[in-house]
Amino acid sequence: MSHLLDTRVAALAAEYRGLAASILAEAIRIPADHVQEDPECGLSNHEGPRLEYLKRRLLEIGAIARAEDAFFDAFGSLVWTLEDPTDGIPRDQKRVVFFDGHSDTVKALRTQWTDKIGPGVDAYDGLTDPDRVDRAFLQRELGWLPADDEWEHLLFGRGSADQLGGVVAQVVASKILRELAPLGALRGVVIRSYATVCEEDNDGGGPMYVTRKLLPSAPEWVPDAVVLTEGTGDSTKGALGIYRGQRGRMQIEVVVTGRSCHGSMPWEGLNPLEFGAAILVEAARAYEAGDGFAQHAFLGGGTRTASWAQLESPSDCAVPDRFTFRFDRRLTAGEVPEDAVQAIEDLPAVGVARAAGLTVDVRVPIYDKATWKGYVLDNPQIYLGWETPAAHPAITAATQTYEAVVSPHVPEGRTGGNLRRAPRVDRWIFSTDGVGFPIPIQGSGVDVPASKGWVRTGEYHHPPMFGVGPGIEQNTHKIGEAVDLRELQHAIAMLARFPSRFAGGA
Repeated sequence: MSHLLDTRVAALAAEYRGLAASILAEAIRIPADHVQEDPECGLSNHEGPRLEYLKRRLLEIGAIARAEDAFFDAFGSLVWTLEDPTDGIPRDQKRVVFFDGHSDTVKALRTQWTDKIGPGVDAYDGLTDPDRVDRAFLQRELGWLPADDEWEHLLFGRGSADQLGGVVAQVVASKILRELAPLGALRGVVIRSYATVCEEDNDGGGPMYVTRKLLPSAPEWVPDAVVLTEGTGDSTKGALGIYRGQRGRMQIEVVVTGRSCHGSMPWEGLNPLEFGAAILVEAARAYEAGDGFAQHAFLGGGTRTASWAQLESPSDCAVPDRFTFRFDRRLTAGEVPEDAVQAIEDLPAVGVARAAGLTVDVRVPIYDKATWKGYVLDNPQIYLGWETPAAHPAITAATQTYEAVVSPHVPEGRTGGNLRRAPRVDRWIFSTDGVGFPIPIQGSGVDVPASKGWVRTGEYHHPPMFGVGPGIEQNTHKIGEAVDLRELQHAIAMLARFPSRFAGGA
């Protein structure tokens, strides 16, 4: 039965690749219908039209049994559930598997696509005329593109690689799981699938809502495993890796307040821009020297870069009143947010500014924007890293799944960003929704039985997590973003086969 299920999953994933491509293309295109009234449609906190479309398609293609099996939670994420009530296994003995992918994208920058690539490709409509595309620009801009004679497999558009392809893989895999339930595809497992919101602005916001609001009052939904469908491809190592960890990240905000005056007599003021610039220069030099940054053999080293700034000034011929800027700080294992903040406090330039009479406030900002459903999470912008051990049963089941439903269908000897025959277990460079799942072992209100196999790191623990999703990391957030539909096909197969293999039911 196991081999038959492997074969049928792989076959249906191939058969439904066209369906998946059409759903993905429309999910990318939908904001074009709404950007006149809402220029931010499709971005964080503006995902509504896209999610309404996906919710409708779930029922239309048979990915859920009943309309009520898909709904929006209070945070705004689209949630749907799958289960085989006829498998003979009591509900409280089934494994709970979460699928998680975010439905928001970064800004489309639509005019830049046509200006830089040519009129043959559009941020929303995708590839419309292959003969009117500056392929040399795309080769320079993107981390990976297949050979020209394989462009038939590409789908272009904002969100194709980050990470609407992963969400669509969840949708189509759900259809396959239901169709193959008689062969055991859902045996011994309950699946709760999320298309989350606000990840680009507030990494892990959807899972934070789940761990804060759902799990304390609904312990039956504490997951045994979480599959993150963020893209797991690398431009040199290969596509569709199995990623078992990532660094954390945080925002550190510095507000330098001085005294404004006319620019013709700067001695009357205290210039926050000049003193703040000195802080930025010192911070950059400290990072380049590796001062205060840890290294980790698997997750990589901690990093810091200036990422955003805002100047408050009465005019361009005045000493400004306030200069606010932020650092994007990536935290590797062994680094803690408090130390990262203190490292900025300890910069000599901060002391110089304060001694000169300016106020320097170093803090972690709070994310206080409302989702498209009006929910305000009010979380500090600290996002914890995580690592699932390589020997964990969830990782073992993931590699076995790859070997069963992907490896037989991938040619040998492929290099670059192409699919590999052998499974590649690795980690993300960037961040994912996974940062929302770690919770304190004490005081969270979530009862996690030992049988769930959660992973402990210091005072926190998290469910066994791994990622598998279409998209090359080095292609994300770029002009000309694209995904290879072969990755989408095999990601669907992975999602459709992993749950029953992990549960040991088939």
